Amino acid sequence: MSAGHSAGPSAAIELLSPEQIGERLARASVAYLPVGSLEFHGPHLPIGLDALTAHGICLAAAERGGGVVLPPWYAAVGGEHTHYPWTFMSGTPSAIETLLAETLTRLDELGVRRAVLLSGHFAGEQRDLVHRIAADWNARGSALSVVARTLGEAPHPPVAPDHAARFESLVLHALSPALVDVGRLPDPDAFPAPEGEDPFGPDRHREGHPLFGVFGPDPRRLDTADAAPLLEYLSGWVLELSTAE
Repeated sequence: MSAGHSAGPSAAIELLSPEQIGERLARASVAYLPVGSLEFHGPHLPIGLDALTAHGICLAAAERGGGVVLPPWYAAVGGEHTHYPWTFMSGTPSAIETLLAETLTRLDELGVRRAVLLSGHFAGEQRDLVHRIAADWNARGSALSVVARTLGEAPHPPVAPDHAARFESLVLHALSPALVDVGRLPDPDAFPAPEGEDPFGPDRHREGHPLFGVFGPDPRRLDTADAAPLLEYLSGWVLELSTAE
């Protein structure tokens, strides 16, 4: 798999003319559909992180292998952050299923032969949703085939997936460093995480906790040298999804 990038303009479909879209699809008849949530990710990350990372990873994959990337969809279900500040989570998956099915129908009509649905939100309910959408579509026997994954399903990534901790902070840093500001978290020397705690445990739901809402390894001393290799791995994995049987 080549690490080279495709020539021409960005793969972001909203920035392309019909002619440019055709040129990119001639190289690889693939459309990437990134989705995610608007969800609390601590004080150091934006609430749109899940869709931003899915979109950025899809763009990186398409720049390497061809195809086009639709704008990110801020639509998600499930998880433990529904009632956190500035979280907007759908109570039912039905509307999301309808809209994504309509998008797939139009891509099929336009002659696209592969769609990759990637969710940056990887709660169990969201994983089941995107898998169901792909399975229902593929059962139709259309010329367009669909593969769906969440970032949490990446096999053996160099950094384990988490929520608002090291993994998500690094992925977004690789894409948009200015959006990651771990300095907004409490000073780790003055407010250390309790010794021996489970970083995915229920204490992180407590508002007085120095890592309130952050589930995973403490990101406050983030080694940003790990960001680019993580993005390279994830974009390569997503690129492989665009061709896998």
